[in-house]
Amino acid sequence: MLKGRSLIEPLDLSKEEMEVLFDLAFEIEDKPETWKDSQRGKLLATLFFEASTRTRLSFEAAMMRLGGSCLGFADSGSSSAVKGESLADTIRTVACYADVIVMRNPKEGSALLASRCSGVPVINAGDGGHHHPTQTLTDLLTIKRLRGDINNICVGFCGDLKFGRTVHSLVKALSGYSGVKMIFISPKELKIPSYLTSSVFKNEKSNISFSETDNLDDIMGELDVLYMTRVQKERFFNEEDYIRLKDSYILTNDKMKAAKKDMMILHPLPRVNEISTEVDDDPRAAYFKQVRYGMFARMALLSLVLGYK
Repeated sequence: MLKGRSLIEPLDLSKEEMEVLFDLAFEIEDKPETWKDSQRGKLLATLFFEASTRTRLSFEAAMMRLGGSCLGFADSGSSSAVKGESLADTIRTVACYADVIVMRNPKEGSALLASRCSGVPVINAGDGGHHHPTQTLTDLLTIKRLRGDINNICVGFCGDLKFGRTVHSLVKALSGYSGVKMIFISPKELKIPSYLTSSVFKNEKSNISFSETDNLDDIMGELDVLYMTRVQKERFFNEEDYIRLKDSYILTNDKMKAAKKDMMILHPLPRVNEISTEVDDDPRAAYFKQVRYGMFARMALLSLVLGYK
């Protein structure tokens, strides 16, 4: 179904295809020994022109747990990009060595360009402020595993909604589910882009809805999922603006008193100080479980893209 296909943005996968992927991820989680040699002989290239911990390592862990191998770089400074080589030439070269490419690049649209140059599937691990589809798969898989269903939930997105590619990707993916309400919590300078809300919520027949606020406390009790994000210093051109906005929202145990007993806290990580470490012990804090589910989501994705017996 997905064999040989690239993944550039969340809507490249239908809801039905995502459900197949989730079922496979759960099977891999439950019976990992069955999958330990399923990709033996296959090679994954991880090309990270921008810093990463979880995404790069989880992809590499996923491939190695499936019996495959990895090559690549974690810093553009160690590639021929520093010599002036074009992205297209880098991709064409690496496609000669690998069976699948995972790439992160700070330039919007870079993943789409790579997919058009590559002779093997390309998986977008983040292209600037645009998309991060495998983080979206991780987020949805976590919600489904811990809540049992993705439909009919209220999700609050808090923090940097202007530059947050994980937010943009998840909003698009959630639009395919039923009865979803989204609440966007941010200062006016970091609001969700209007082009995104107009495209996602333009269908009058859709039963999803959204609202915007700058006050987390006022809506805490409504949420089934709180998706916290950091204010991303690397996206700002003006350091003064970053310093002024970076502490706009800090989640503490005191603020959690107003939340539902079964509310789930997610965060794509890394965090700075937008979630106090005291919240880590709250059973509703699911962001480190989310990290682990990310590996299973990527194991399932690689299995479907590469094919398996």
